[in-house]
Amino acid sequence: MMKKRLFTAFGPLLCAVLLIGGLFLGPWKINSHDPKVIAQAATAMNDAVFRGDRIKNEAIKTGEYVPFFGSSELNRVSATHPSVLAQKYQRSYTPFLIGAPGTQSLTQYGIIHSMAKELGGKKAVFVVSPQWFVPKGLKEDYFNHHYSEQHVYDWLASLKKVSEADQYYAQRLLDFAKVRENDLTEQVLNEVKSGKVPTDWQKKQIDLQRNILKREDELFSGFSIGHNLNAKIAAAAKKLPSTYDLPQIEQVADNEGKAETDNNFLGIKNSFYRKNLASRLEKMKDSQKKWDYRFGPEYSDFQLVLNEFARNNVDVLFVIPPINQKWMDYTGLPKQVLTGFVQKIRYQLKSQGFTNIADLSAKGDQPYFMEDTIHLGWCGWLAADKFIQPFLDPARKEKPLYDINNYFLSEKWQQETPEIQGK
Repeated sequence: MMKKRLFTAFGPLLCAVLLIGGLFLGPWKINSHDPKVIAQAATAMNDAVFRGDRIKNEAIKTGEYVPFFGSSELNRVSATHPSVLAQKYQRSYTPFLIGAPGTQSLTQYGIIHSMAKELGGKKAVFVVSPQWFVPKGLKEDYFNHHYSEQHVYDWLASLKKVSEADQYYAQRLLDFAKVRENDLTEQVLNEVKSGKVPTDWQKKQIDLQRNILKREDELFSGFSIGHNLNAKIAAAAKKLPSTYDLPQIEQVADNEGKAETDNNFLGIKNSFYRKNLASRLEKMKDSQKKWDYRFGPEYSDFQLVLNEFARNNVDVLFVIPPINQKWMDYTGLPKQVLTGFVQKIRYQLKSQGFTNIADLSAKGDQPYFMEDTIHLGWCGWLAADKFIQPFLDPARKEKPLYDINNYFLSEKWQQETPEIQGK
């Protein structure tokens, strides 16, 4: 009788422990080699894919996928979106979209570091958005939403010697309360911040946590893909001519942009205007007169990305989008804010050997170039493609020559006036 009572009380718990133990210790895992799984993940723009390693790293390893790093502009699908053009015209590459609202430089650095082995010596496209570079840098809620403890542990486990970039990254992570919630992570980051590698005991604890997270990634990342953009991409591709013809594609972009921006005077997509602006448009008048993109920690966060690309000899095309000029005029955003950002970011890139730059920043006044206030649209993506297509041509095999300068990790650089650097 007593045994029966004990089993009734503890049996379910014991079964649960055995089930979880069997799941984690067993051989089961998502088939990350499955082309269908990879194809779904390539346009999912999903945190489960970003925060883990299994699927995205396998995709890049194949050599068939090229990572397109950015933020929310990547999910603006039109007939000229990079994924649509690559699919329609059977190009030698397929974009693997790595970006969502709030995936700024600090998040992207963790992602890039996590795929260093697979990405090394290959090509990538990186969209640098002006709106990331606000004076206070990455917002706490954006960081929290995309934070990957697995990527932090991967980085800590790889440390043999602490560099200036490692110290800076540790300090930036400690700026966020979510990171400090974990006592082990906080303790180790404080060590790295002071220039010390983790102790043997800390490494054992890191490896234990890291292995658990990697097992979760192996088991569950594929089940979390869910929604992706494949249906939208297929539908958009049907609007394009059967063979690549630039004048015809330009006409498609014009027609699409014209049809989708006819309910407002700002050249903004109808659905975005209706949902996000129409009811509060009057309040937005002259609301950005004091905004600034020329100073702040994002410049040094971005340097982490550059350091990692250089460390792994990744050949990168950087795309600098504009801001919708009509929106700038309406909200009063000063012209020198955008031009200053561009001047400063171009200097940071070019002075270190990152010379592949698609600078579209002066085209914000062109019709249908932007889909909304800050994201590339119909003609904008086509303009970007004029850089992307030749850059990703397999025949182009130029080797980058980088010269990293850790001055760009400093607070002095973050606050430096753009005009000092020239163009």
